[in-house]
Amino acid sequence: MEQLSFFPERGQTPGLPEDLLDYLPALFSPDQSELLLRKFIRESPWEQKVVKMYDKEVVTPRLTAWYADPETVDYTALNKTAPNPWTSELLMIREKVESIAGIQFNSVLLNYYRDGNDSVAWHSDGEKALGTHPTIASLSFGQVRNFDIRNKDDHSLKYSVKLENGSLLIMKGNLQALWEHRIAKSVKPVKERINLTFRVVS
Repeated sequence: MEQLSFFPERGQTPGLPEDLLDYLPALFSPDQSELLLRKFIRESPWEQKVVKMYDKEVVTPRLTAWYADPETVDYTALNKTAPNPWTSELLMIREKVESIAGIQFNSVLLNYYRDGNDSVAWHSDGEKALGTHPTIASLSFGQVRNFDIRNKDDHSLKYSVKLENGSLLIMKGNLQALWEHRIAKSVKPVKERINLTFRVVS
């Protein structure tokens, strides 16, 4: 993988382990990011999923849209509906992300955070179809939100990354096996954000 500029002075937690995360700010310019943000908000087939948590069914506090290569993805394992076909914009973004990550991704999940009430709780991406040590590339457009990680066995070990507009975060190594991550709710008013997480599913 290409060595990225790792957390220059941008308010990130000092000492965040480089074996878990790589961060590249401004992969897309502000103008490009705004155009893509508006296009995805307007044209993506957004769904709001119902998931089971602690024996209760809850509505996820964000919207999602799933795109993938249908011939290579085991959707049953991920409990997903049939994927949407790639758009020209997503194919362009995938090619750019793959050139940095050094991996060919066969799927992407779009997450739409409409305001500060939208979030994702502490979790790890541990689906069997992703493998034990997946590399996941996460691209952000729009509002800056904090990406928090904490060690599963010792919650005092925690870090935070500010996901800037147009930035790329690559999760790798033992992150999914030994750590959890989240996007917390915001008590301050925040604008819209789109997050694209590129994955290899088999």
